[in-house]
Amino acid sequence: MTGSGDTKYTPQAVVFDCDGVLFDSRSANLAYYNCIFSHCGVAEVADDDEPLAELCHTAATPEVLRCIVGEKLLPMALDFARQLDYRQFIAQLCPESGLCATLPRLAQRYLLAIATNRGASMVDILEYFGLDKYFTQVITYLDVERPKPQPDMLLLAARRLGLTPAQLVFVGDSDLDRRAAQAAGCPFIAYGWDGGTRIDCHSQLPTLLDEKFHS
Repeated sequence: MTGSGDTKYTPQAVVFDCDGVLFDSRSANLAYYNCIFSHCGVAEVADDDEPLAELCHTAATPEVLRCIVGEKLLPMALDFARQLDYRQFIAQLCPESGLCATLPRLAQRYLLAIATNRGASMVDILEYFGLDKYFTQVITYLDVERPKPQPDMLLLAARRLGLTPAQLVFVGDSDLDRRAAQAAGCPFIAYGWDGGTRIDCHSQLPTLLDEKFHS
């Protein structure tokens, strides 16, 4: 668990990354980006084409497009991305294990928020799955100057929630998330990977929070 010194934290809010934490969105994201790449005449990215597939899964859209289509085609790619309706890909998303049963439990004790390198599609996704009612704040890369791994999203989430960063717990599935939490000064829980204190399904989260912060 990240944090400074031996301070005993009492979290007031749980903040989630989206892709790979709330939803298995890898197939949907690749389908979305491959539409853009095809429009620009750039080779599509296969699911097993690492690290490009991971980039499409974790980074903000401008960074993904800059890295894959290049600076020359970037304006065309960004313009097409703005016109491409992500809602056609939402049905390919799948809520992560235990998510839908755990969110109501957490919402009884904590403020819930999202900090994601995803953009405007986040609102549509939450509404599609009927999860928007649980989240007090939704922060995307469109709300900040610098996306993760910079701490801007978490700092903004704390301000909007009326809390300090140390009163947040951030749940993420990548090193970008871990670095953002560390830079913001808030505790971090790794979802499905060995990035620190770890959970592998959302049903484990309430117990872990109790053991770490309320025992």
